[in-house]
Amino acid sequence: MESLIEIFHIDAKLLLAQAVNFGIVFSVLYFFALKPLAKVMRERTKKIEKSLENAVAIEEKMEQVKEECAAIITQAKKDANEILVKADKVAEERKKETIDKAKEEIERIVAMEKTKRQTETAQAIKEIKKEVANLVVLSLEKILGEKVDAKKDREIVEKILIK
Repeated sequence: MESLIEIFHIDAKLLLAQAVNFGIVFSVLYFFALKPLAKVMRERTKKIEKSLENAVAIEEKMEQVKEECAAIITQAKKDANEILVKADKVAEERKKETIDKAKEEIERIVAMEKTKRQTETAQAIKEIKKEVANLVVLSLEKILGEKVDAKKDREIVEKILIK
């Protein structure tokens, strides 16, 4: 070993001093650089793990919210369909009511027109009878050649009308 030391010119005191210097520098670096760096790295690892856990929890929460939204939308569609069905029923009922009212109004108008027509027919018959009576009186006057007085006129008219 001595020959090795002589060949490479290794000084034991110098080697010991360098070893002590290396130990001091390593200790300083370890306590002031590596330990705080390791602490920061552990804290950062914990934050990342916590963030990942939160991300998983958020994903689960999002799935729940999506499912709830889907359920709410489905229920809303059902409710909307029920409302449409009810609205259709109400519209159909109103349509029937309107048709029934229109029919009643038509029947009322027809009945009024029938009554009016009957009244007008009765009035026309009355006027025709009067006119016929006057024509009969005039024709009798011409046939008899004399003027018929009111009393005789009335008797003739009543006889004609009674027949």
